[in-house]
Amino acid sequence: MLKQRVITALVLLAILLPALFYPSSIVPFAVVTLMFMTAGAWEWGRLNGFGQAGALGVGGICAALCLGAWAAGWLSQSLALLWIAAGAAWVLGGALLLRAGVAGWPHIPSAIRLVGGVLALWLAWIAIVQARRIGINFLLSVLVLVWVADSFAYFAGRTFGLKFTKNKLAPTISPGKSWEGVWGGAIGVIVLALLWCWADGRYGAGVPSFYSVLQTRGTWFLLLAVVFMTAMSVAGDLIESLIKRSVGVKDSSGLLPGHGGVLDRVDALLPTLPLAMMLSSFVHP
Repeated sequence: MLKQRVITALVLLAILLPALFYPSSIVPFAVVTLMFMTAGAWEWGRLNGFGQAGALGVGGICAALCLGAWAAGWLSQSLALLWIAAGAAWVLGGALLLRAGVAGWPHIPSAIRLVGGVLALWLAWIAIVQARRIGINFLLSVLVLVWVADSFAYFAGRTFGLKFTKNKLAPTISPGKSWEGVWGGAIGVIVLALLWCWADGRYGAGVPSFYSVLQTRGTWFLLLAVVFMTAMSVAGDLIESLIKRSVGVKDSSGLLPGHGGVLDRVDALLPTLPLAMMLSSFVHP
């Protein structure tokens, strides 16, 4: 299993890294990420009960929406209102979904579930390409935030889980998660943000990161923002776990051997990418 995970990770890196660092053009990165989001939409169709043909149709709709936004020039436009709407939808919708729990998911009309998932993937694709257009440093600072939050939460949960609190974070959705893990993730992200800002000031030569953009509003704004981002990355993870538990599957698919599916890899990024663009728009509309 470990060997399979490592091989899959190396293959993904071999695809993503050249596209990410391709000089002078975002086109390769936009195309590669579009393929991943289309695959995620195919998985979403399957999770919503579609057969092979129907799931392929859902993937095609997502790809068409992304290509339409690209053709309309949205990737290079300021979309502050869109990001505010997306952020509000994620915060309010996420809170309602988690409050309803696993039992509440089947009661949501299937059309709303299907459209909501496709829109989430579409918005995440626009956000990740816009972040790449701002700069590699900006995009990486957002991606690393999610990875650090997840890694620190895992190790803090394993080490301190239930030692300071009596209740787990969401026992009916993801029994392995604890509040100590969430706090550990938040502390890790705060340290990351401060270190990244220091490195930007010392070595960045004016190249913006997500953290340096936020810090222009003050360190207090930076810290509040990254804690909020940590909370929403946890929410994204929990929401996907809630959906998989409701439909009775372990992974969103087997597309990525050893890792599950695309949605299993991007669940925490789906809310955080649009929210990163929203927070950045508050600083530089």
